[in-house]
Amino acid sequence: MLVLAISPATIVLIVIAVILLVIVFSMLARQQSNKRLEDRFGPEYKRTVAATGDRAAAARELRDREKHRKRFERRDLDPALRNRYRERWRAIELRFIDEPAACVREADDLVTEVMTKRGYPMDEFDQRADDLSVDYPAVVENYRQAHRIANANERGTASTEELRKALVYYRSLFAELLNDADTRTQRLKETG
Repeated sequence: MLVLAISPATIVLIVIAVILLVIVFSMLARQQSNKRLEDRFGPEYKRTVAATGDRAAAARELRDREKHRKRFERRDLDPALRNRYRERWRAIELRFIDEPAACVREADDLVTEVMTKRGYPMDEFDQRADDLSVDYPAVVENYRQAHRIANANERGTASTEELRKALVYYRSLFAELLNDADTRTQRLKETG
């Protein structure tokens, strides 16, 4: 029987090498996970890093958002309902010149209604924005800005230019909420 004699120094070196490999692989896995989050969330990833102060905390928060978002199912809108929403949006835009403050309130209400119909829980604003960031990371900052301006509008401190921006911000989210089902249906037609 062949017995290999390994010195204690060799054992220590092997253990150190294994520990180093584990550390390197865990660092690479974390970098890959952060890169995936950065790719998925885009500008929202950068905003979250800035808000939390570091990448690890931002990654934890974004993963928590993904977990929270998985708790509810997003629903598609019926095509007739989508068309009614589009008509309501057009009416809001047409009246904006004459009634900008009222139109921003209506835009906020309409976006909230569409979100509810799509299955988003109507929690506090920050949680709604976090939920939206998982599905629509490119436009969630628009939603935050529109909401900030809508609050200023309620206080009577929003300028007409700010109200115009709010309507544009709401429109970007509104379009995403409505067109999501259209885009998915179109992809199915193209592939199937």
